[in-house]
Amino acid sequence: MESERIKVRKQGRIGWITLNRPEAMNTFTPPFAAQLDEALWKMENDPEVLVVIVEAAGKNFSTGISLDQFTPRTQQEYRALLRRIDAFYRTLARMKTVTIAAVQGYAVANGAGLAFACDLTVAAETAKFGTTAINVGLICLGPAAPMMRTLGRKKVLEMVLTGETMSAADAMALGLVNKVVPEHALMDETLKLATKLASKSPLALQIGKEGLNRLQDLPYHEGLDAMDDLFATLAATEDAVEGVTSFLTKRAPVWKER
Repeated sequence: MESERIKVRKQGRIGWITLNRPEAMNTFTPPFAAQLDEALWKMENDPEVLVVIVEAAGKNFSTGISLDQFTPRTQQEYRALLRRIDAFYRTLARMKTVTIAAVQGYAVANGAGLAFACDLTVAAETAKFGTTAINVGLICLGPAAPMMRTLGRKKVLEMVLTGETMSAADAMALGLVNKVVPEHALMDETLKLATKLASKSPLALQIGKEGLNRLQDLPYHEGLDAMDDLFATLAATEDAVEGVTSFLTKRAPVWKER
């Protein structure tokens, strides 16, 4: 059923979003994309969830937009289609909740874009990444948006214009992937990372992500001033006092989220 194409669950302070179109390599259609966007906002608006893992059922993470969507349409019709399918890029960039992509198999075209747009990415050592749309006469401009924030212009141009795939190890060397693990350990290692993050101060996590996101778009001195403002905001919270006190007294912190 289409209603089951995206699965959502949570355990404690960690949420899971599962791409569940394995028979179609988790390719994107407008309903599938809408459910993903809805799931992301559901997690973002859940005060219990601090970290979200985006995973995929089947052998592949996602191979992009389903090619059956490329039927004769006008430019305006395609613009409306892409606005729906690419909604997750905007949502992920707006979320305060930390997101981790767990990638196996192929993550290409919009699938690569989803993996790169998450805050952190853990990949199986057998995973393959690529902005491959040019190989069918299209072009991966959506995925280029998060890539351009990580890579330089020349490397993004090379990847988008050649459409070549790369190994998980090569993607990690470029900074597009945080960790490469054996395929059988993918979920265990991703959960280990998520659990580590979920144990941190919720306020520090959220303010930290907000600050680093803003820093990309600010000139150097404005960025320093903005980061000092955010740090001061955090330092004035009860949780900051609790964090310092617990460290000095050698006990586990008890976060109050205020």
